[in-house]
Amino acid sequence: MTPFGQKLRDLRQQNNMTMSAMAEYLGVSSAYLSQVEHGKRGVPGVIMMDQICALFGLIWEDAEALKALAQLSNPRIVIDTGDLGQDAMIAANLFAQLLPKVSEEEAKTMAEWLKTRNDQLS
Repeated sequence: MTPFGQKLRDLRQQNNMTMSAMAEYLGVSSAYLSQVEHGKRGVPGVIMMDQICALFGLIWEDAEALKALAQLSNPRIVIDTGDLGQDAMIAANLFAQLLPKVSEEEAKTMAEWLKTRNDQLS
């Protein structure tokens, strides 16, 4: 399950909403919504994200936090290294090889460092 999928499920359950009721509101199938929650489908588009925020009454910081979480929850990441230098290409390839082998704690440490670095560069 992706972080976004878990948050979506938590919001749905906190609001005592069934998957079928949420799917009906969003105009999608329950099967699709289940796949989103379980990380089998990509992140919903901008319009659906706005619908989800409206459904749960999320505004301002809460809506932005959910959208930011969605951006970090793509289950199938592809890094195009074609326009990067050789060292960046090597780093991307090593990361792809290493990540499946690290512990959750190591992954958490890496994610925290990457978030901090991303914030510094933004």
